[in-house]
Amino acid sequence: MPLTDTETGALDQHFLTFSYVSGYIASQSDAALYRLFEGAPPPHQLCHLHRWYTHIHSFGPERSKLPGTCTDNLTFQVNDKKITIMVNNSVETEGQGEAGQPEQPPPPPPEEDIVTPHTVLASSNKGIDYDKLVDRFGSSRIDQPLLERFEKLTGQKPHRFLRRNIFFSHRDMHRILDAVEKGKKFYLYTGRGPSSSAMHVGHLIPFIMTKWLQDVFDVPLVIQLTDDEKYLWQKDATKKDNSLEHYHSLAIENAKDIVALGFDVNKTFIFSDLDFVGGDFYTNVLKVQKHVTFNQVKGIFGFDESSSIGMIMFPAIQAAPSFSSSFPLIFGGKKDVPCLIPCAIDQDPYFRMTRDVAPRIGLQKPALLHSTFFPALHGASSKMSASDMTSSIYLTDTANQIKKKINKYAFSGGKDTVEEHREKGGDCEVDVSYMYLTFFMEDDDKLEEIRQQYSSGQMLTGELKAELIKVLQKIMAEFQEKRKQVTDETVKQFMAPRKLNF
Repeated sequence: MPLTDTETGALDQHFLTFSYVSGYIASQSDAALYRLFEGAPPPHQLCHLHRWYTHIHSFGPERSKLPGTCTDNLTFQVNDKKITIMVNNSVETEGQGEAGQPEQPPPPPPEEDIVTPHTVLASSNKGIDYDKLVDRFGSSRIDQPLLERFEKLTGQKPHRFLRRNIFFSHRDMHRILDAVEKGKKFYLYTGRGPSSSAMHVGHLIPFIMTKWLQDVFDVPLVIQLTDDEKYLWQKDATKKDNSLEHYHSLAIENAKDIVALGFDVNKTFIFSDLDFVGGDFYTNVLKVQKHVTFNQVKGIFGFDESSSIGMIMFPAIQAAPSFSSSFPLIFGGKKDVPCLIPCAIDQDPYFRMTRDVAPRIGLQKPALLHSTFFPALHGASSKMSASDMTSSIYLTDTANQIKKKINKYAFSGGKDTVEEHREKGGDCEVDVSYMYLTFFMEDDDKLEEIRQQYSSGQMLTGELKAELIKVLQKIMAEFQEKRKQVTDETVKQFMAPRKLNF
């Protein structure tokens, strides 16, 4: 029996916050639910369900070997309403779908890229079309003249993320550089939503960029840990691992990862929303809330009548760190210190709202630097998922785990045979190992040499993966050694409200 609109809507809500039917790995429950679909759900109407479907589809015949068992029906709790879906408990045979039918064709990609704060889906295995995204969001490309201004003002070659268009878009960056030219200071703001105890390498990108900016411009930094957000977006808050205490503990663990990157404790304030929201910070939250309507946040974030009031008001909490008046202790009461926010471009909707409301409450608009998405090991059509262990390299992974994950899961742009690859070469635009090297290999000349060798067929996929394994193993070994030195007392120093060197 086909699923009803109510059922598919409930499933879409479920997969907004969960990767699988239950637990943290794909199981027979996912395989059973998958068999109820005749094809991929429409990505624009059911983007979270579509993401789950494409992931389960990728297992192919291996779905029959997924662990666990499935009962005759699946029950979901969605917005305090219980939805029960009857499933066929038969198991697929290898190469076949339900009732011995041939395997379904691959689900079609979305007709257009989908980029929201909670969903990223590309219409091509080359990833998001960032030129179109810049046009859609109304931001500005980081061009060569802007890079030259960076170099002139810092006396350093721009960071590799800037040189390679990993940070590719901005809002009002020229205004920040104008202030620097006049001898004025600005401050940095970035954040982390603690959804897992260990961050993955994709989470490092904004922090690596932020640390470089802090170092070269010698400016203070605030880092927001949105443990409240993660709690609000979970559907069943009665479970122990969905409690406020759980997300607060994740925030502290993530803070240790962030501290291990080497931020200056005298210029960096890390705060958990659960610990810090109040006083002048909350004053700005209220001002934003008063001047943003439900219709506005509904249009920006897709909220509807079933969204909790906590979700609807949360964007104001993410907006507040954009204003120096939220931190009177840090900035000595100054209310006009400009703010620069390095972040992935899926976070831009929060700050479009912030920039819109700022003049109406007498505060400065924040400036932004946008990064591209760090691709999942499975391919660039989506970003990494903290809940899918096979899509990510975690900061806790051992050298052997890094090697196994890259060799087994990293999507290849190579050809089917060695002979064909030697003749036609590999495709760096879709090869995940090459993409990862653009993020983490510092040497521009070496990276270009690899690109030419792989594109020409001189370098094979296994050799390219070996290059990435060597780079990541070295980075992770150095990081993990520094992480061991971060104690609870160290984190307390970063999280203590205080005046920063400014």
